[in-house]
Amino acid sequence: MTQNVKISEIVATRTIAEIIADYPVVQDFFINYNLQELQQNLTVAHALEKMMPEQLAEFGLDSFSLTAELAKFMATLVDNQEEREKVQTITIIGGRNKEGQPEDVKLTMTAGEVVSIVGPTGSGKSRLLADIECLAQGDTPTKRQILINEHLLSDEERFDIGNKLVAQLSQNMNFVMDLNVADFLAMHAKSRLCENADQVVERCFVCANELAGEKFTLDTKVTQLSGGQSRALMIADTAYMSASPIVLIDEIENAGIDRKQAISLLTENEKIVLISTHDPLLALSADKRIVIKNGGIHKVMETSAEEIESLSDIEKLDALMLEIRQQLRRGERVRPLKISCS
Repeated sequence: MTQNVKISEIVATRTIAEIIADYPVVQDFFINYNLQELQQNLTVAHALEKMMPEQLAEFGLDSFSLTAELAKFMATLVDNQEEREKVQTITIIGGRNKEGQPEDVKLTMTAGEVVSIVGPTGSGKSRLLADIECLAQGDTPTKRQILINEHLLSDEERFDIGNKLVAQLSQNMNFVMDLNVADFLAMHAKSRLCENADQVVERCFVCANELAGEKFTLDTKVTQLSGGQSRALMIADTAYMSASPIVLIDEIENAGIDRKQAISLLTENEKIVLISTHDPLLALSADKRIVIKNGGIHKVMETSAEEIESLSDIEKLDALMLEIRQQLRRGERVRPLKISCS
């Protein structure tokens, strides 16, 4: 039985309420056709029989064609989800730096891997993130190519809104909808067809509060969240709801959140994470780091055993700096420092 036949059987045999329970975003399909008043205890065909033909004619449809459109819509949702699950690797093929010199690079990253991007301010770190975000095919200033599962992408694959392969968390995150946190997460869970949506919303909320320095509630308006709280909310959302297998993060150290926990959370959910950073702790915690110089990829470095060993001392220094920040936030005097790095 093909997927399309299976979806057609669901549309033909299940009630509207049952379909919406399994595919919540289908409710938006009916709203788009002004059919939100359909009797949900009936199948689609039976519910449409009770309508005036003029209501469907308004959209140039009849009962048969609208049922077919619904089946096509649902099949697209399912196909997109299956396609996302197949993404296993992303590969960067080097282009040219600001002086036109070639980047002799072919770097492949796999699910669960973290790669840091380091270099001076203005060196081109954000340009690399932009190339990955748009899945460049030699059509950006750097002429880089991005492969998915070792193959080039068509324009249709690159710009498919319903099957977005890359999620980006930028330094500045601003919400434009005046929803509270609960409604915002519920909307995302619905649009992404999350199973057990209420549990997923609760998990995202708890996780975001663990990451954020200052707690917030489900009733808090998303427009009232601080920069750190917004970043924490979107990291949790990306980890638990987003099907995008590739996550780009720009300078998470400036967000005021538990950055190591954030990265760990994303990789546990089998994301490929690339993070632009000036933070030694994040840079050395990655599996590899890309060094950017003069607008190009200068080199790719594996994290060495000695660097991994030095992380314990770096973590002690980081914890010390965190304690100083907390003392200042609480309005306390900074206590004498005790540094005991080996």
